[in-house]
Amino acid sequence: MGPEDTVSIKTISSREVYRNAWASLREDIIERDGKPGVYGVLDKDPASIIIPLERTNEGDFVWLVRQFRYTVQGTYFELPQGGWEMANVESEEVARGELREETGLRAQRFTHLTDLWIAYGAMRQRHSVYLAEGLTQGKTDRDPEEHDMTVHRVPVAEFEAMLLDGRVMDNCTAAAWGVYLVSQRRLARP
Repeated sequence: MGPEDTVSIKTISSREVYRNAWASLREDIIERDGKPGVYGVLDKDPASIIIPLERTNEGDFVWLVRQFRYTVQGTYFELPQGGWEMANVESEEVARGELREETGLRAQRFTHLTDLWIAYGAMRQRHSVYLAEGLTQGKTDRDPEEHDMTVHRVPVAEFEAMLLDGRVMDNCTAAAWGVYLVSQRRLARP
């Protein structure tokens, strides 16, 4: 928190109501403007999202994964991403590992673009955004939950169309790409 931040909600008590290998759910008793209330928070360990970008003579390509997402009962494209269910792990190590595990890709260069909170209205999880370049293909090493995952090399123009036509509906993917575009615009300034 910075000096301009003010806390308008006071936590009175907190209790964990559920835990599994990936997350915990807590219920906080709070006080807001002198009135009692309850706040539910999903806690997850930090994660990374990776923009695997390949620049060629034929154009620029981004690598995506496509998988079924149980919570929304749909199959969508997204950037490689994930966490290791460990609080104290280097975000670049997670990014390198997730890229390799999900796509089989290895990158010569990883550039940290920023950190973002994922859905911080209900969940506490930080996402580190990385640009991965200098890609080489290897073998994947997916978790059992990723059994249906497929990997796709997509021209950037097609990827951007996918962000608007519903094939990509992951807000983290859209946010990471927006961060990348802003970073490129800043680099292009004289």
